[in-house]
Amino acid sequence: MGKIYHVAKNGDDQGCGDERHPFLTIQRAADTAAAGDTVIVHGGEYREWVRPQNGGLDDSCRIVYRAADGEQVVIKGSERIRTWVPEGDQVWKVVIENSFFGNYNPYAREISGDWLVDPRNWAVHTGDVYLNGTSLFEAPDLEAVRRPVRREYSPYETWEMRREKIWNAEDSLRQWYCEAGAETTTIYANFGGLDPNEEVVEINVRPCCFFPDKRGLHYITVSGFEMAQAATDWAPPTAYQVGMLGPNWARGWVIENNILHDSKCSAISLGKEGSTGDNEFTKYHRKPGYQYQMEAVFRASDIGWSREQTGSHIIRENVIYHCGQTGIVGHLGCVFSEIYGNEIHHIGTKHEFYGHEIAGIKLHAAIDVQLHDNHIHHCSLGMWLDWQAQGTRVSRNLFHHNDRDFMIEVTHGPYLADNNIFASEYSIVNAAQGGAYVHNLVMGFIVQYPVLNRSTPYHFPHSTKVLGTVPTYGLDDRWYQNIFVGGGEEGRHYGTDIYEGAPASMEEYIQRYWEAGAADIETYESIRQPAYIDNNVYLQGAAGCTGEQHAWCGGAGEFIRLAEEGDSLYLEAELAEGAFQLPTEHIMTKCLGRPRITEAAYENPDGTPVMIHRDLMGREMPSAPVPGPLQDLVPGRNRILLN
Repeated sequence: MGKIYHVAKNGDDQGCGDERHPFLTIQRAADTAAAGDTVIVHGGEYREWVRPQNGGLDDSCRIVYRAADGEQVVIKGSERIRTWVPEGDQVWKVVIENSFFGNYNPYAREISGDWLVDPRNWAVHTGDVYLNGTSLFEAPDLEAVRRPVRREYSPYETWEMRREKIWNAEDSLRQWYCEAGAETTTIYANFGGLDPNEEVVEINVRPCCFFPDKRGLHYITVSGFEMAQAATDWAPPTAYQVGMLGPNWARGWVIENNILHDSKCSAISLGKEGSTGDNEFTKYHRKPGYQYQMEAVFRASDIGWSREQTGSHIIRENVIYHCGQTGIVGHLGCVFSEIYGNEIHHIGTKHEFYGHEIAGIKLHAAIDVQLHDNHIHHCSLGMWLDWQAQGTRVSRNLFHHNDRDFMIEVTHGPYLADNNIFASEYSIVNAAQGGAYVHNLVMGFIVQYPVLNRSTPYHFPHSTKVLGTVPTYGLDDRWYQNIFVGGGEEGRHYGTDIYEGAPASMEEYIQRYWEAGAADIETYESIRQPAYIDNNVYLQGAAGCTGEQHAWCGGAGEFIRLAEEGDSLYLEAELAEGAFQLPTEHIMTKCLGRPRITEAAYENPDGTPVMIHRDLMGREMPSAPVPGPLQDLVPGRNRILLN
């Protein structure tokens, strides 16, 4: 039995840290706690960057940091500023000594890094300004702070147009601008007529709230906190990925029951380790970013990237929102983790900056990662799995009101997506191969394409060891017992018709190989991989492949739609008997075969066979299950509460 340390706002860091003599800061407890110990933090606001100095020994001998039962504990990366002076035209300013920021000045540090695209003509900083808890918008210049102007744009909007429209909405006329000098930093802000010295105005000061500054601190639990307002930087897969909260290249963390919001870029980071590369493409431009990312994989292997040293984290039951880049990010350090029960919303929707690494969850090398029972909504992109999603399972998640729900890129399988609802108008981007989609409800269009100019790694099953690299030829997918709903955007694919003309079996694929000349790489680039499709339901104009043996195409009166009622979300449907008469079965490992490239089975992370036998609500499926993710669908009218 380890020691229990207490932290309270009436404490003293010179005390012993027991319940009667608590520490004042969480950091004092983090300097002291050792394997087996528990740190209980009592209610209040703690403005500090907690940097644990020790880790646990194993899952039964952890260091646990938790909020005291029933008490609200907030850790902030910001400080309150009460020394604003009027500057005219509703503009206020404050001049701050640079020593106030220590060795990290968020108003001198521009957001930058690999695959960051916009803005190009002005700076966006890792700092931010908050008025009564709401972040303001950073203006490109001081004149925009003095005279914010609304503009109208054409229906075709570039990122910059969309950004301007959001910035010039009624609530976003409150903007700020900064100038960092050698000795002082000046921040100008328009608070919309409010006096910032009377309101609560805070500015980012620290890059993190809870994040070790050294790697390898294993088996730490962080539970029950609110964390906010960290000055995190852009976190592409080629950078040292820093989050407001995260393990910094360690194993076995549990991050649970926290409320995480207003990180400038990322809330939780599960990787990458710094010595494997840090934005070399942006710094030097000697090689493509793709090549530096490939090198990061092998550099990580060289420093011990493995199940024994990295990953196996549990991220559960957190609420994450209002972050500029990601709710959860990770490259390499996320392997073998389980991410479930989280609500993630309003990620990447402020549009202060844009790049190719923005999503509610954005993971690279999600080997054997299990992502289930998450609710992801109102994000720029819901979930994006990029490179090496091998053994990954995406199950029983609810996606809606995202610009795009789910993207899978340059990975070779086996990966499994089952019992999800993809309810946004743009549901799935599939730039991968070797996926199995089973019992999903897909209510928007699907985009599918090969990627032949990037050869990406694949692995020995359930291992970080690289077996080979190969381009993404596309397809080699399985679509069984899903429901597709058509839409109104012309020229889009709302069903499996996107696979029209693909071989229906490996035997047919090999035959096409011989017919194409039976050469080497160039032949494989010229022929489509197989697609395995059966027992799907198509409604409201969604279309399937002509070769699908068993399918139901709904009539004019059949539909599925989402309905919002207050904070509740319902699925409403009208279905005919035919949708329930397909020869469905329990889909399991033996039904799914093996992807052509990896030749690895669709199975659980421990190597046991997978059986898809529970629906979105966790209900047991009958032996002849209903297509889609809800087993309580019935012929006729349906109305089912989703959340």
